[in-house]
Amino acid sequence: MTARSRSRSRSRISATALVAGITALGVLTGCGSDDGDNGGGGGDGGRLDVVTSFYPLEFLAERIGGEHVDVQTLTEPGAEPHDLDISPRQTAELTDADLVVYLAGLQPAVDEAIEQSGAQDVVEASSLTTLREEEAHEEDHDHDHGDEHADEHADEGHGHEDEGHEGHDHGHDHGGQDPHVWLDPVKYAEVAEGLGAALAEQDPDHAADYERNTAELTDELATLDGEFAEGLATTETDTFITTHSAFGYLAERYGLHEESISGLDPESEPSGARMRELQEIAEADDVSTIFFETLVSDETARTLAGDLGLETAVLDPLEGITEDSPGADYFEVMRANLQALREALGAS
Repeated sequence: MTARSRSRSRSRISATALVAGITALGVLTGCGSDDGDNGGGGGDGGRLDVVTSFYPLEFLAERIGGEHVDVQTLTEPGAEPHDLDISPRQTAELTDADLVVYLAGLQPAVDEAIEQSGAQDVVEASSLTTLREEEAHEEDHDHDHGDEHADEHADEGHGHEDEGHEGHDHGHDHGGQDPHVWLDPVKYAEVAEGLGAALAEQDPDHAADYERNTAELTDELATLDGEFAEGLATTETDTFITTHSAFGYLAERYGLHEESISGLDPESEPSGARMRELQEIAEADDVSTIFFETLVSDETARTLAGDLGLETAVLDPLEGITEDSPGADYFEVMRANLQALREALGAS
């Protein structure tokens, strides 16, 4: 990934006070919309015009904003978010929006477009939680992680702590921070709380509705977290192999270990050394399934699975919803992911 910090200094909407400067949420504020007398936005019927960068943030804005927001997304269904190109029309939408919600570092074109648009009221989602460091490492290192896992789990078990499993940063071709926070229900709830507070500050007349919707959503995410914790508490193996390194937060949360074919960038090509390493990992850790995605090619994953005589299945990184997704919304897809992991890991 590139451009992870290019737009950190632009103006952002504060979730605690409409004042200039950095707040505890790490968000900046600009001027609210001049339309209407109640602090609401310029959308149809006085609704706030909210532009989001891709599906996970669109989902949050729609659930929290409800009838008070008109939400658009820059990434259309079926598009691969990492490779998104922004049109002049979409840049104009950013300029005119009452609120822009995005995740820095995931989509370089979005980072650049927001900077060029001069959008004043912006929420940068990663500032509402903490990111994990994704440390690059050599592809041809000795494969000795099986013993490390045994030692870690002797001490920790399949723990449920946010900071556990620090040894599981295994992106093989990228350094920097991992942006895939929405795949951890706990971190996603933190982003939801920050966005809810930002909407309440932008549209104070409907603050109670935003607060209620946020509370309902975070309760649902807490339930989902409990389902993952219980469902993955006991497994025959803790290692799974994915197309790209999107599930680091989920793995860290629930005591698992992700290995990826292409690292943080789903379009990068793995080297021969990496493919051989994955074969060794699969054999050493009794991996039964190679996971692929719905929005990127499954060719490499199926090739690796075929070489090893393993099964393939979908583990969806929830970067967009299409008719091929294993569910119609965030919660349905996450529960499908849980079931896929349980089957692949031999959960009891």
